[in-house]
Formats: sequence, structure tokens, C-alpha cells
Amino acid sequence: MTGLASLRATVCGRVHGVFFRAFVESLAAELNLTGYVRNLPDGTVEVRAEGEKQQLDKLVGYLGKGPPASRVDGVMTGWTEYTGDFRDFRVRY
Repeated sequence: MTGLASLRATVCGRVHGVFFRAFVESLAAELNLTGYVRNLPDGTVEVRAEGEKQQLDKLVGYLGKGPPASRVDGVMTGWTEYTGDFRDFRVRY
């Protein structure tokens, strides 16, 4: 066990209208993470995720690639202590 952590990531690029949120939701389920993903008005995507640090690191790697129709220009990340605030992982609208 590598320990629990909380991730806040902002993804920049062509990430709206390319199934980016569905991509992240599917990955989070596969990686057993909780939290949410949502589009922000400035054209970025926000990801809040909690779980095993090793799994969160994998998620960050995938965020940098995105789904096939996307173009990721950058991923800004911030780490905090695990809160347990989320029961599952969802797309927020």
C-alpha cells in the first residue's frame, strides 16, 4: 500500500467536446478512484480525485495524453491529504 492522497488537476488544450470527461470517468473507475471531473468555463477540465497515490500518479499520466480526439497542452497538478469526501467518481455538469 502506497498511501492515500488527494489530487486536483487542471487540464488545458482541446479538452471540451472530445469525450475527455468520459475518458477520465472510465479511467477513475478502472483505477478505483473517487472524485469528479468537470468542464470549466475557461475551456479547461478540472479533475478532483482521491485514492491510492500510485493510482493517482497513473491517472496524471493518462491526463497528459487524453482521448484520441483531444490535444492536451498541459496538466497542472496539486496534491493534498486524503479527505474521504467522495463516495464514487462522477462527471459534474
